[in-house]
Amino acid sequence: MAINKAHDEFYTLDLTSGWEVPPGYPAGIQQKIISGALDETNKRGSRTRLLRFDPGVFTTAPFVHEYWEEVFLVTGDLTVGNDEKGEGGESFPPFTYACRPPGAFHGPFKSEKGCILMEIHYFDPA
Repeated sequence: MAINKAHDEFYTLDLTSGWEVPPGYPAGIQQKIISGALDETNKRGSRTRLLRFDPGVFTTAPFVHEYWEEVFLVTGDLTVGNDEKGEGGESFPPFTYACRPPGAFHGPFKSEKGCILMEIHYFDPA
């Protein structure tokens, strides 16, 4: 299966536009797709996105999905494993990384001061 991403050489990303709240996320979390597309229905594709948390925003339940996910915390702080009130969990600084296989439960998530994550999502072509 071919990867559905364009050949892009270095260019400056416009971080002032193109942000949207992903389905199922609270209003203070936005994504910006920077490459590719993911077809979750047909389990195909690959995408790279930035995910931005506003300060103090948190999710309330773990996530699970059927694709691989690689996450790199670029800026800010991210807490993993908070409760439904946004309390508790383990905090991580910038330049930390996670790789999750399909079916792995992860989260909930919170950011005290706000953060930007770079995420790569893909289905195993095997």
